[in-house]
Amino acid sequence: MNPIGIGLITFACLFGAALLGMRLRAALPEHHMSDDSRHLLQTGLGIIGTMAGLVLGLLVASATSSYNAQRSELDDVSSKVVLLDRVLAHYGPGAGAPRRALRQTVQRALDRIWPQEGSGSPGARPLTGAEVLLDEVGGLSPKNDLQNALKPQAMGLLMNLAQIRWLMYEQADTSVSKPLLVLLVFWFMITFIGFGLFAPWNGTTIVALALCAMAVSGAVIVMLEMYAPFQGFMQISSAPLREALAHLDL
Repeated sequence: MNPIGIGLITFACLFGAALLGMRLRAALPEHHMSDDSRHLLQTGLGIIGTMAGLVLGLLVASATSSYNAQRSELDDVSSKVVLLDRVLAHYGPGAGAPRRALRQTVQRALDRIWPQEGSGSPGARPLTGAEVLLDEVGGLSPKNDLQNALKPQAMGLLMNLAQIRWLMYEQADTSVSKPLLVLLVFWFMITFIGFGLFAPWNGTTIVALALCAMAVSGAVIVMLEMYAPFQGFMQISSAPLREALAHLDL
């Protein structure tokens, strides 16, 4: 789903609903806008508006949680990459090939996840070439007690890195339910029609309703952007992984 496009559609629906409500007010017979009718409409609109606001708040909170989880996992990956390199460095000269493979794997991951900062095609899927690194570390032949102790640590870090990367890949497909989003916009449309019914036709009210529609649309855009943390204007920075790459000095 394109967040900007959906946000524009949401704005058009809500602002159009408000204008429709203002037109309905002029077309309805006077007794339809009596005090009893107004009281009932205001109560119903209050219930629908409260439900819509609560659901929107929960969706934004869920998107924020997903976004923060991905950013935390990226920091975790970056720290484990540096730690793995340090373990291999202390292993000795025999770990030169795994360290080179580690650097190449990190560079390819950067180019693939953030292609606008390098070369390659976009995508958060873990690279199958990373298995070469696992083979390189698994092929190490310890010759002393230190190397015997460091090899299992390196293998454990590699397995943790693989697990986190696949978790990040699976989480990248998480998004808001389309039927729920449509229902949410429908609820807000009903609310904005009610706003229009009680609003006089003048420039001030039209601008106010437009700003309200923009606020709701902006919340929808931000929510959808946070569900795609490696794309769009809220893209997670590659700085932690690039800083980790800078520490992988051979």
